[in-house]
Amino acid sequence: MLGEGILKGLGETARNFAGSFVSAERLTTVQYPEERAPVIEDTRDFPFLVYDGSDWEAGLRCVACQICEKECPPKCIYIVKSTDKKPDYVGKPQIYPTRFDIDISVCMSCQICVEVCPFEAIKMDTQFELSTTDRFGGLLYDRKELARSNEYYHSIHPTEAAEVDARLAEEKAKAEAKAKAAAAAAAAKAAAGPAATAAPVAAKPATPDAPATAAVKPVDMETKG
Repeated sequence: MLGEGILKGLGETARNFAGSFVSAERLTTVQYPEERAPVIEDTRDFPFLVYDGSDWEAGLRCVACQICEKECPPKCIYIVKSTDKKPDYVGKPQIYPTRFDIDISVCMSCQICVEVCPFEAIKMDTQFELSTTDRFGGLLYDRKELARSNEYYHSIHPTEAAEVDARLAEEKAKAEAKAKAAAAAAAAKAAAGPAATAAPVAAKPATPDAPATAAVKPVDMETKG
């Protein structure tokens, strides 16, 4: 029947409209800000930087690779890479961002920065109440304002955060196993070195230029009668 889908849609709209006067389940309006609709896990608003441990500056996962800055469509990410290295939260020397700014007034919440980050360092927040009277400075967030703990990440995106932690733990275990294997191989090589040096030297075989002298058989000089 021509127009059947349109009629079904209008009927559903009419049921919701009439039902909203008698059924609380059909009420779609929330009296914000006194009432707030629950935030679903897949909500994404603006990016934030994840850090591990208790110190946000030492624990930032970001290593200033600048991939997110290059891939950002509106070009609202600004990164300055350090010229030195400092220990991260596990004590490994690492390059770090001396500046990491995001202009929230320009950000389009596309999540491309999250998709291209190889270190799971940048994620999408669920906070949307960011209005300010300062249009420029108030919406330009630096790395301290962007930093959020891994515990906070788990609180807003528990499923995704658990998957990320499991993947990072697996990669860390593989790296540690590889390092241990390399250390064991180096130790074995170092232990075998002195033994190889002390081994007896084999006799040098004769060469065509210096052939070995054959034993000479004595000749009987007596003349037969």
